Formats: sequence, structure tokens, C-alpha cells
Amino acid sequence: MAEENTVFIGKKPAMNYVLAVVTQFNSGSNEVIVKARGRSISRAVDVAEIVRNRFIQDAKVKDIQISTEELTGEEGRKVNVSSIEIFMTK
Repeated sequence: MAEENTVFIGKKPAMNYVLAVVTQFNSGSNEVIVKARGRSISRAVDVAEIVRNRFIQDAKVKDIQISTEELTGEEGRKVNVSSIEIFMTK
């Protein structure tokens, strides 16, 4: 899927990401992907719900994919990190 319609969730307040998703939809995207890893997963769910309930009522969650990514942490250790992708359509 194209990278330009993907919103990566990090440590900023949820409303920053809500604005990014709404902007994507308003600029003509029919699908926006909300991606997050680890502790940001709950924020990603919040963003999707805020967009759906408060800003774009006709937005729907088309698909949710969960996975585990293996990252190399400090001291070169392998660390498993959960990730989520929420596919939203309008």
C-alpha cells in the first residue's frame, strides 16, 4: 500500500494524529492506514475511534492487521514488538 496515506502513531497527543488522518481524507484519499508499534497501539485505536465518532462519521474501519516485529534493541538484543495497522475507508 502507498506510504503517502499512512499515519504513523508516536508519542504526540492523539489529536495531532487525528488531524493528520482527517487531512488525508479531506485531500482526497479514500483509504488511510493508521500504524503503531508497542505502547502506541492504544493511541492508534483512540485516533481511529475519534476520527470515526467525532470528525468523519462515514469513515469505517475496513480491516485491522496485527503482527509482531523483531527489532534489535540496546546491546544488540532482539526484541519482539507488537504492531497494528488500522485500515480506514470513507
